[in-house]
Amino acid sequence: MSTLTPLLALIVWTFVIWFWMYATRLPAMRAAKLDPARIKRKEELDVLPVGVKQIADNYAHLHEQPTIFYALAIYSHLADMADPINVALAWTYVGIRIVHSLIQCTWNFVPVRFLVFNLGTLVLIAMTVRNVIALFPPRVVM
Repeated sequence: MSTLTPLLALIVWTFVIWFWMYATRLPAMRAAKLDPARIKRKEELDVLPVGVKQIADNYAHLHEQPTIFYALAIYSHLADMADPINVALAWTYVGIRIVHSLIQCTWNFVPVRFLVFNLGTLVLIAMTVRNVIALFPPRVVM
């Protein structure tokens, strides 16, 4: 059992979103007659359809909070804390991030997306607390 496999799964998911982003963004840029060589600021892409921008935003989001997950998963593995609970928490986080992506890239109803994001945060907090607690093993009282 390892926390590295869920880590790899989230990396794979990030590339799925990357492909989705370019599969929608490039045709939208052509339709809007945007010349990539002339774009200097992100705001110039504001002419793209909202759905295209949502996918790009999600790709960016997959490089924000998940960095904490990556560090925690690696730490858990190296500190020998890849126990069944941390592995389950890691998989839970990956599942939550996939749900978050699907919400943001399609429906994008912010109250639900916010709830899902916070559930993921709670999972990261649980993993963090478990790793910190493991630093302080119980002492035997004689």
